Amino acid sequence: MAEPQHFVVFGVAGAGKTTVAHQLADATGRIFADADDFHTPEAVQKMSSGIALTTEDRLPWLARIRDWMDMQAANGQRTSVACSALRRDYRDILRGKPGDVRFIFLSGTQDLIGSRLAARAHHYMPSSLLASQFQTLEPLFPDENGVTIDVSVPVTDIVDQLRRSDRLAG
Repeated sequence: MAEPQHFVVFGVAGAGKTTVAHQLADATGRIFADADDFHTPEAVQKMSSGIALTTEDRLPWLARIRDWMDMQAANGQRTSVACSALRRDYRDILRGKPGDVRFIFLSGTQDLIGSRLAARAHHYMPSSLLASQFQTLEPLFPDENGVTIDVSVPVTDIVDQLRRSDRLAG
């Protein structure tokens, strides 16, 4: 079987999605994208104000990410995307495109991720929204292609685990 076309690294804010997805892209020769770059200015302003996005806010955003993945697949490119994709129905939208999609769930405790989020500078996502993200979060379901990774280990270890994972192979 061919190697999966797309990796989507998901989890709550502060889990390390961008770092892991970027390093995984570098290690596997994929095109990297940060889903935060697909938000509208209105959505960024809403989150910056401490207001959680609704499903209605997220649906066009997810469609833009899916369309970008479609375009990359049409050009023969493999991708590594950092995207919260907190709920299964959100992941279903991302899965609804050409190319095999594998999900990587970055799992950690609210205390650990909260401490990382609090230490992060220059990001519009306030730590006050973390609790709502954990409430919305649906971990990877058994029938979804992908893996769950504990984020309490160094990023280099996470990327090594992912590169060796049978669940991410074709």
